[in-house]
Amino acid sequence: MTGRRAVHSCLALLLVLAVSGVGGTAQAGPPPFAGKPPQYFIDESKLPFDALPGLPSDRYWGVHAGAGYRIEVPHNWNGDLVMWAHGFRGDSLELTVDNHPLRPFLLANGYAWAASSYSKNDYDVAVGVKDTHKLTKLFNAIVGTPDRVYLTGASMGGHVTAVAIEQYPNTYDGAMPICGVLGDHELFDFFLDYNLVAAALAGVDITFPPDPEHWTGVAIPQITTTLATAWPSGLTPDGENLKAMTELRSGGERPLFDAAFLQWATFLLGFGSLDGTVPRSPGVVVDNTDTVYQFDTDPALSPAEQALNESVLRVAQDPSGRVRQGLANVPVIEGTPPVPVLSLHDIGDLFVPFSMEQVYAERVAAHGLSDRLVQRAIRGVGHCDFTAEELVTAFVDLVAWVEHGIKPAGDEVLDPAVVADPFYGCTFTTATRDLGPFTAPCP
Repeated sequence: MTGRRAVHSCLALLLVLAVSGVGGTAQAGPPPFAGKPPQYFIDESKLPFDALPGLPSDRYWGVHAGAGYRIEVPHNWNGDLVMWAHGFRGDSLELTVDNHPLRPFLLANGYAWAASSYSKNDYDVAVGVKDTHKLTKLFNAIVGTPDRVYLTGASMGGHVTAVAIEQYPNTYDGAMPICGVLGDHELFDFFLDYNLVAAALAGVDITFPPDPEHWTGVAIPQITTTLATAWPSGLTPDGENLKAMTELRSGGERPLFDAAFLQWATFLLGFGSLDGTVPRSPGVVVDNTDTVYQFDTDPALSPAEQALNESVLRVAQDPSGRVRQGLANVPVIEGTPPVPVLSLHDIGDLFVPFSMEQVYAERVAAHGLSDRLVQRAIRGVGHCDFTAEELVTAFVDLVAWVEHGIKPAGDEVLDPAVVADPFYGCTFTTATRDLGPFTAPCP
């Protein structure tokens, strides 16, 4: 059933937002990459939602094409729609809908918003792309055709966002992926690299596909006790090499990485039990056959680097793994944005590492479209750890770009010297994160 309610009261401009989990928190665990087709369901009693105090609106909810949805239109609607693409939901069977994280700001400034649960969970980007697009069409039928449509999304939703604007170039006018998987399959390679190198440096024999019980019960304890006196601190020389490799593979030398490694080192070992498949891909998608692992930026291999590259287990993707078939398999982001894109990323995020921004920037540049991309580095080590001000500022700047052609400022992400600067990311970071002894305020 579809519901609609309207509440009249005065307008408020307050935005209260805790965004640290906006994209789906990493604590949910690594994505399960295989399994029987699940039977998803929607608890329709959870779809209705109340108006915010002082922000009168018309609200709609229901189920469309197997996905739950919410739509909200302020009484002072400015004619624009902002779509929200949510992040990874894990393997839960229940499909749920997020309110847009910028909801108070959007309503206070006249923007309508809409969000889909998607009709499937798991890491199924293609479904997210299709269901979000279907919801934009449903909005046209329920409310009316908007003047402009902005697409925003976090984490896996960032992957959805970058793919959707390429697949449906005439639907969206601007995009804001945050903490997004903008390197698609490169994310899964990063997980593979971390775990295979950790095992090789620790001298732990492993196989691929792994035996999950052996990996969890035997390999991880051997890795952590061999590479550190008190994991993940107190690293041995080989443990320091793992840390150095991880920094280079996740975005290069940059501020806050010491804090980032402490936060993510244990979590990333959870991906070592995975078999390298993802939903929609009939074969293994990960590959490190041509990867050269290093501990520093000197292209010449040291004896330790040579030894690692000779001993690390090599995994080859299946021919049917990474197939460019539009939305048939895991969608590849080509780097051909037809509209302005403004992205944000935490420089210390290792669940969806900062390197995702670099992969995307390289692809966009290769197509000669860098004038359509602005990227902002945020000095955090969490996943999707942004302040309300950082998000609002980015969205306002995106709107000015789309509507008035004013391209906003951003951060350089491909110049190693710039990224390594101790104050990198200070320009658009609005609050110093408390990182204990690693807290690094901007000037």
